[in-house]
Amino acid sequence: MTQAEKGDPENGREKEKEREQRGVKRPIVPAAIPEPGQEQIQSDYIVVIHPGSSTLRIGRATDTHPAAIPHVIARRHKQPGQTTYCDRWLLREGLNKQEGNEQRQNGLKMVDQAIWSKKMSNGARRIPVLPEQVRAYNKQMRPAVLDHNSGVKWTNTAHHPEYLVGEEALYVNPADCYNIHYPIRRGQLNLHSRPGGSLTAVLTDLETIWSHVIQKVLEIQLKDLKYYRCILLIPDIYNRQHVKEMVNMILTKIGFSGVIVHQESVCAAFGSGLGSACVVDVGDQKTSVCCVEDGISHRNTRLCLAYGGSDVTRCLFWLMQRAGFPYRECQLSNTLDGLLLQQLKESYTHLDQDISGVQDHEFQVRHPDAPALLYQFRLGDEKLQASMALFYPATFGITGQKMTFLQHRSQGDAEDPHDEHYLLATQSKQDQSAKAAADRKALPKPTLYDDSRGQGLEVSDRGHAQDPELGPSQNDSLASGNDADDSPAAMFSRKTAMSQFEGKALGLDKAILHSIDCCASDDTKKKMYGSILVVGGGLKFHKAQQFLQHRILNKMPPSFRRVVENVEVITRPKDTDPRLLAWKGGAVLACLDTTQELWVYQHEWQRFGVRMLRERAAFVW
Repeated sequence: MTQAEKGDPENGREKEKEREQRGVKRPIVPAAIPEPGQEQIQSDYIVVIHPGSSTLRIGRATDTHPAAIPHVIARRHKQPGQTTYCDRWLLREGLNKQEGNEQRQNGLKMVDQAIWSKKMSNGARRIPVLPEQVRAYNKQMRPAVLDHNSGVKWTNTAHHPEYLVGEEALYVNPADCYNIHYPIRRGQLNLHSRPGGSLTAVLTDLETIWSHVIQKVLEIQLKDLKYYRCILLIPDIYNRQHVKEMVNMILTKIGFSGVIVHQESVCAAFGSGLGSACVVDVGDQKTSVCCVEDGISHRNTRLCLAYGGSDVTRCLFWLMQRAGFPYRECQLSNTLDGLLLQQLKESYTHLDQDISGVQDHEFQVRHPDAPALLYQFRLGDEKLQASMALFYPATFGITGQKMTFLQHRSQGDAEDPHDEHYLLATQSKQDQSAKAAADRKALPKPTLYDDSRGQGLEVSDRGHAQDPELGPSQNDSLASGNDADDSPAAMFSRKTAMSQFEGKALGLDKAILHSIDCCASDDTKKKMYGSILVVGGGLKFHKAQQFLQHRILNKMPPSFRRVVENVEVITRPKDTDPRLLAWKGGAVLACLDTTQELWVYQHEWQRFGVRMLRERAAFVW
């Protein structure tokens, strides 16, 4: 038998290069793919999936970059005459109420106070901008017609496709008979009472999107997925029922032979090459903070904030409207206008306090069936105010919603009889008492910062707060994994703290401080202050690194300010796009020798179900 027939990797790579030079595509299934259960597998046959609220990143573990697809699907109406439904993107519940407008104005006052209290780096004061002058200039501006045809077209639906995915779904004509669904919102499955919001419907949307991308983008036939394995990245604060359903879909519906489930924060640390870090993931819909040490996400430190880059985009739109934004037809409910506003945010917003005064800007509007228009306008501090809203989230004007979440309490699962409730029930009373006392002694009392009053709230003896009410998509109480043995007094302490904090959101810097403060030891805290890793696309602003570093230094506890040698904020490790770090970490995971014992195989899942996640997950399930 020749070396090539034996599956020699070097020989295989040479053959592949020769085929590429001749223009021949790689064969889907080579002769030497190991069967599931064998020790080694080629990384080229592992698919890494990182599902986000707005973008799906997916690719082979050997790919340099993943494919980035808008995580959205358009489904054709089953019956004529149905009302068209579209999931919200920039809009959300709790806006446009009187209370929200007042909160937004108060948040903006705090932002302005922070801006004007700091001098520029040369010691000079900022140049004051009169809003009336900017507004008067912008209101008199009229667009210039660049071309009578914008060159942008609606997606062709003449053949009446049952569904459209990604970019095609975004450019579906609203007059066509399609509903638009985003299956993931704020890091969780997008469950709601409106059309397409049931668990079955959302999982079907996920299966359709992922299967479509695997076939069309990765060029893998679904019938060949029995030769492939999958690494699925999940949020740090995850819903067990949702993860279970996604794993079941991957193994039994889509047809992968095996799967590994791992958390985004740990994979981000892998992707950046850091052993320990406080991982700050600012996404489009949510922001999560978690301390990772030696490949382990500390459960006590996990924190999720229900705001992200899309909220900054909406805030910028509101500020531009106040400044007389000349594109007066712009609507947050219009998907194409949303894409334009996101582009303006990425182009203009910053966290550089040396940029002062009024600047001239221009942008183009290119919509289907309309001329291409060029707008010119002026902006002052609006570009800094919008990005600073991440640190003063009252500026978002969101009311009536829970904005801060901790790890869900496990409610148990009928398919997993030996879960933590079983283990707790079978422990002796002495063991429970000793464990509770040890936990209380080991963990300090952290501070949960109230952004509206600038003061701290003590949370509990265990370093956790509890949110007494959750929306239907979260359906669990939030608490630490060991809360079942808490005394009634400790539980009351948490509820009291969170009742004072209800409806408010932590600013990004205060969330980081709270997460680090929940670490078990001072040594771990010092490590985290020295390595704050920012990933995701929601904080890609000019000078964001220096701005965040300055705020952490100013607000960290004085006791640590004396002992921490250096507070370091890392935004582009190895000059890598921070949006890709978690996916790259998943690809690194696929190549590790220790990964082999983490696989959950299809036949095991069919026999044992969710119990396999408890046995094989790289984190405490």
